[in-house]
Amino acid sequence: MSDQQARALGDFLRTRRRRLDSEERPSLRRRRTPGLRREEIAEAAGIGVDWYTRLEQGRGGRPSAVVVDGLAQALRLDRAEAEHLRTLAAPPLRIAFAPETVPPALARVIAPFPQPAYLTGRRWDVLAANAAALEMFGGGFLEGGALPNIVAFVLLNPAGRALFGDGWEAQARRMTAQFRVAYDGFAGDPAFTALVARLQAGCAGFRGWWEAHDVRTAPTGVKRLRHAARGWTTYEYATFQCNENPAVKLTVYTPVEE
Repeated sequence: MSDQQARALGDFLRTRRRRLDSEERPSLRRRRTPGLRREEIAEAAGIGVDWYTRLEQGRGGRPSAVVVDGLAQALRLDRAEAEHLRTLAAPPLRIAFAPETVPPALARVIAPFPQPAYLTGRRWDVLAANAAALEMFGGGFLEGGALPNIVAFVLLNPAGRALFGDGWEAQARRMTAQFRVAYDGFAGDPAFTALVARLQAGCAGFRGWWEAHDVRTAPTGVKRLRHAARGWTTYEYATFQCNENPAVKLTVYTPVEE
């Protein structure tokens, strides 16, 4: 396990433990301050407190699948969080991140869609977008004529903030939690750390959201966006993986009745 991955694992365990309230765990010892003691989590997970402490400190090695499942139960992780914990405990990727290539046929497929559609890679770089997506996001979506990183667009670009209006902060927090899943899969990769540094420097709230280490997945959902000319429109969105290259994801927005 790499040092970066071990630190990410420890940070995730620590933030999940501190989130728990002993008042919700009547079987464990009560305490006045929020969060549970390491001893309580170790006991509930069926491991020694010394090892659990070292895991939180990023020096406990790679826990087995059985231990990971025990920790997930002790920390009361939801499905997305438990899966993320398994990813953090898995053998690390040994290849450096490289931008994905869009299958030409897929780019041609989305071009005539009447619905906004775009393709993203593992770092959330926008690889291709159809005319409906460019029109929906507005002129600010193009940075110097180049397609942006979707996280940077929403968190750093004034056009991305205007798109969500008063709902921007909630959307930015959700997007940060979703991007955290991708980031931890490439812990320590320069391409990902450079993007995080850019977000920390340019978005006032990002550092706190990032340190919370929340994770979530959202392959489908609903967003309400404010178009410069048409005003507010509600969209259902769905995300699909490309069979030819699973690292490439297609996102399609469909307008729905208010």
